[in-house]
Amino acid sequence: MQENIKKLINLLPHLEDIEAILLNENEAKYILNKAIYVLHSNSLEIETVNDEFEEATFLVQALVDKCWERIHTGHFSEVPLEIRKIYALANYIKILLLLIENAEYRQIEKCSELLDDAILIGCTQDIYPKCQQFKENLMEIFDKELDPCKELKLPIIENPARQVINCDILLLQHPSLLEFEQKCFSKLQPALMLNTFNHWPALEKWRDLNYILKIAGNRTVPIEIGSNYTTDEWSQQLMKIKDFLKKQFTNNSGKDANDIEYLAQHELFEQIPQLKKDFFIPDYCTLGSNKDAVDIKAWLGPKGTISPLHYDPKHNLLCQVFGSKSIILASPEDTHYLYPHESEFLQNTSQIDANNLDVEKFPLVEKVKFYSLTLQPGDCLYMPPKWWHYVQSNSPSFSVSFWWQ
Repeated sequence: MQENIKKLINLLPHLEDIEAILLNENEAKYILNKAIYVLHSNSLEIETVNDEFEEATFLVQALVDKCWERIHTGHFSEVPLEIRKIYALANYIKILLLLIENAEYRQIEKCSELLDDAILIGCTQDIYPKCQQFKENLMEIFDKELDPCKELKLPIIENPARQVINCDILLLQHPSLLEFEQKCFSKLQPALMLNTFNHWPALEKWRDLNYILKIAGNRTVPIEIGSNYTTDEWSQQLMKIKDFLKKQFTNNSGKDANDIEYLAQHELFEQIPQLKKDFFIPDYCTLGSNKDAVDIKAWLGPKGTISPLHYDPKHNLLCQVFGSKSIILASPEDTHYLYPHESEFLQNTSQIDANNLDVEKFPLVEKVKFYSLTLQPGDCLYMPPKWWHYVQSNSPSFSVSFWWQ
């Protein structure tokens, strides 16, 4: 572990590397400069914990706490990006200080949780030139030291037999980029595209949940609890992926809606880049005004997860890796018949249950034309901006969505 720590210390920034994020943060500048100096000073004698080391530990913890308070005051979108980067960097340094102090299993587990905190709450992108290498080296250490496969064995998901099912929208067989542009993108026409990404390694690798467990089991992610985010029983909590997988993919019979948990709409592949090697961004995403900014989201859960009828503001490709999903679509032209929620948070979500229409409570819904389809492994659903969609998993399911403008 000492050699690993020395390598990590050598990947820390110099003060000039982080000058831009510290322009208006003199206190953070002083603390980070002091802590990095102390770490470099101790790099040849990792086991040495002196007064300077203890002072640096105290100051870094104070900086972490202060940034955490600033991030959690007011709306998250209004937090300056520099504060989130300082928070992430302070957590990086805190991890090193903790590992020097004690490199036992529980301490390493705590450090792994701090790394997830830095990623989920802070901003770990473009802090300084070597920050990505620092993060990846940390992940390698944690994956090696905290092997979740030693304590848990998960199933290999068997895909349901492929079915020929009626589809109410345009159906294409692995269209070329030109065909997609002409028939779908330029016309804002939703389409089910069959056998579109059978070349992805993810189609086979991810069905073995032990593969995901080994790579990501000790990582902490936000999990939705309850099958539908519009219900009063729905909630969210941070959870280790290994605990989520164990609960949702073993002994899953008899689970009611309130026990269903869903890793939904999460940027999992930014948090765990190793999984990103198992798929490719579809060429279709190169069309549009901002082809370089593609948001990639993960959707992993058991049978019965539901995304209620809602729309997204961007172009959306929903790709099915394993399992199948039943999907109901509605055009933006029918928005005024779909009873969107009035609250700002849910204004892109309908009050109706698209799978069980209540025409007495919502009489205008009878004027809506709905389109139904089933998404199966290797298939991709294109949804233009603001097309309404209801999604329900028919089996254990992993989907990847690509959003772009």
